[in-house]
Amino acid sequence: MDARVFETEKKEKNMIKIPQAVDRIIQTLEEAGFEAYAVGGCVRDTLLGREPEDWDITTSARPEQVKALFRRTIDTGIQHGTVTVLLDRVGYEVTTYRVDGEYEDGRHPKSVEFTASLTEDLKRRDFTINAMAYSRKTGIVDRFNGMEDLQQGVIRCVGTAADRFTEDALRILRAVRFSAQLGFSIEEETMNAVKQIAPNLEHVSKERIQTELTKLLRSPHPERIRLVFETGMAPYVCTHFREAGGEVSAGFSGEKYVRWAALLRNLDEKGAERILKELKLDNDTISRVRTLVGWWGQPLPPEKYELRRAMSRMSGEMFDCLLDFRLAAGTDSAGETGRLKELAGEIRRDGDCISLKMLAVTGKDLIAAGVEPGKQIGELLEKMLDDVLRHPEHNTKEYLLRF
Repeated sequence: MDARVFETEKKEKNMIKIPQAVDRIIQTLEEAGFEAYAVGGCVRDTLLGREPEDWDITTSARPEQVKALFRRTIDTGIQHGTVTVLLDRVGYEVTTYRVDGEYEDGRHPKSVEFTASLTEDLKRRDFTINAMAYSRKTGIVDRFNGMEDLQQGVIRCVGTAADRFTEDALRILRAVRFSAQLGFSIEEETMNAVKQIAPNLEHVSKERIQTELTKLLRSPHPERIRLVFETGMAPYVCTHFREAGGEVSAGFSGEKYVRWAALLRNLDEKGAERILKELKLDNDTISRVRTLVGWWGQPLPPEKYELRRAMSRMSGEMFDCLLDFRLAAGTDSAGETGRLKELAGEIRRDGDCISLKMLAVTGKDLIAAGVEPGKQIGELLEKMLDDVLRHPEHNTKEYLLRF
């Protein structure tokens, strides 16, 4: 992070560059007599030189007033003051300044009240670095020293940390996730409140928890997943999450299934799958994690039959991923991984049979040759495949029909 970014006065105009469509929306609202700003994560990321995933806009205009100013809108969350404005087929969320009412379930406010005060709207946000707003007219609006925390690399709650986390327990996971994504430290009061409010995480849906954990694991600092255990959050993530605990480093490739497999690799396949299902992970991810967890610790000697056997149990993509995973996990050395990749390349170049689809005969061929239909067909094909994995030259129709 370049500290020179922060040398400019907080109110200097044109300090950051915003997309033309966002500027158009803000200008349209201002010309109609309202206040409007880009707000939150997009301001934070732009100041850090990162590309924002999306741009949110906050305004003093009420939802019905926003809708009257733009030709195409969607009532995304009208009860919470949010209208999506469509420009050039892209949606931008525009939300009225608001004050959240009492949080009854540790996750959602009981009510929302609109306000004319930008400060009141920013006050309800989670962290100082997410509580900044910007427009060309005013420059950066920073009421809670978010710029200073960006410069210092600190995650700090707006106001009293315990209050912010009591309002929404998911924020305790977000604190760790932002720490991992940005490489920031968590300020002491905020960290203490994370530990204090950790049990409230049980009120948060597993899908939302999983989303935060996945972002954390895929971040540049996945090793900070350890904070989920050190702060006492793990027992409240899901029933069996505390059983996880493989060390995760940036040495593992950043795919979702790879980082989850790294975290769960000390469990067996069933244990890993149980946790992933509790957290509502998709079936494709679960299947890939099972493959990596099941194979990363198994002996895989540099011998072509053993490699063909392993390759026959998974897709080529997953086999290549497995070799890199074993290297990152310390199962194989760089030299060993290099030799395994070399042999795998030879197997592929030679066109060796490594799947039932590559066998020179099919079930129909066996039936035509007089084998009774039934489960014995599948058993026979599996025996043929094992023979061909050992002896690739046996993969001919003539030989296998004699088999």
